[in-house]
Amino acid sequence: MKIIGVGCAPGLMTEQAICALSAASVVYGSGRSIEIARPYIPSGCTVKTIDDYKRLHELPENAVVLSTGDPMLAGLGYLTGEVVPGISSLQIAAARLHVPLSRIAVVVAHGTGHKIAIRETFDELSRKKIVFLLTDPKFNVGELYTRLTGVEGPVRVVICEDLGYPCERLRDGTLDSPPVPDSSLYSMMIGNF
Repeated sequence: MKIIGVGCAPGLMTEQAICALSAASVVYGSGRSIEIARPYIPSGCTVKTIDDYKRLHELPENAVVLSTGDPMLAGLGYLTGEVVPGISSLQIAAARLHVPLSRIAVVVAHGTGHKIAIRETFDELSRKKIVFLLTDPKFNVGELYTRLTGVEGPVRVVICEDLGYPCERLRDGTLDSPPVPDSSLYSMMIGNF
């Protein structure tokens, strides 16, 4: 099995990912990952949308599994097989905001674990790290902002919407005047930067 990172938006697949995909006979992925990779999926290749992520371990050995962004950032990198990295939303956000990756702590609130992610964000900010918070559409930014009121020092909050897409937007603010997302596809950069 190969797990291929398709990047966080169209046009962000690496040459290595495109090459690995060109030999595929059967491809599995979310609707979004398939759309990103579609220009590079070989003709005659069987393409299947993943309906049940709990059954991915049952896929055939020759399967190519597409992972949005990079498989190792809250993606499908946990699957057994070769992992081909992709360009993640973390990399794009850090580049747009000129934040060195070495200063960033990654917190994942994607899926379940929103309360844990809020606590981890507070803890990392208390350690003076900059937090890249990977969210999902159900994440409650209001609850996050309420919890972060006890963080010392200046805290900048940037909501990064639709990174890599033509409609990309960065919403900048502070804990005193925090930004609110308009898109369901967003992440956050939080800290003193």
